[in-house]
Amino acid sequence: QDAIEYMCSVGPEAVFELEHMGLPFSRFENGRIYQRPFGGQSKDYGAGGQAARTCAAADRTGHALLHTLYQANLKNNTTFLNEWFAVDLVRNQDGVVVGVIAIEIETGEVVFVESKATVLATGGAGRIYASTTNAHINTGDGIGMALRAGYAVQDIEMWQFHPTGIYGAGTLVTEGCRGEGGYLINKDGERFMERYAPNAKDLAGRDVVARSMMTEILEGRGCGEQGDHVFLKLDHLGKEILHSRLPGITELSKTFAHVDPVNAPIPV
Repeated sequence: QDAIEYMCSVGPEAVFELEHMGLPFSRFENGRIYQRPFGGQSKDYGAGGQAARTCAAADRTGHALLHTLYQANLKNNTTFLNEWFAVDLVRNQDGVVVGVIAIEIETGEVVFVESKATVLATGGAGRIYASTTNAHINTGDGIGMALRAGYAVQDIEMWQFHPTGIYGAGTLVTEGCRGEGGYLINKDGERFMERYAPNAKDLAGRDVVARSMMTEILEGRGCGEQGDHVFLKLDHLGKEILHSRLPGITELSKTFAHVDPVNAPIPV
């Protein structure tokens, strides 16, 4: 709870900092940073309807963020150790972390990298699952480093699944698709989230949406020959909206699902 409150209180300041770094946010006509609805966002603790708080750069916000931060690091002469793999945290006799043991992937050389402060930013362990939107590097190594160093981990059984990955590939289909008005359908063409979350519908929390999708599949309303997925319908948004606000998803869908979302739903 404390972490969430902190994130919400300093979030706007962080967004403006990124804007000043040069992150190319999309804009409303009045020049303000574009914000779209995302799952679980509401006004007045749910009583005021859906909120739109997610600042976005079309549907490539993460990509734009990475490039902006990388350029900022270059500007500040940050030293990168590329193609190295951190193995373990190193603690001194007082229990203070003083660095990491790392391996250079190309040569196998093992070194001690000393540091005054060590930040674990390794992501989770989504790759332990057969189907995941996580990158191939998300194999839980950072969590393992913390555990081996004697640190406690909290709520580690709580894995969040992103509801919409391209069927068969796992490639992320951003929640922004549903924020722009896309919705999920079963084999009967029914917008089934209206049954599970009558108010939030397709913008319910990710746990609710993922669980609802699985219920549809297990109860025989899944799509495809195996009945093991559902469809994300975007074609009703129109070509102009898809190409201006969701260009990346149009491209990903054609590449990994062989579907043009302008004409047909995406299997997820």
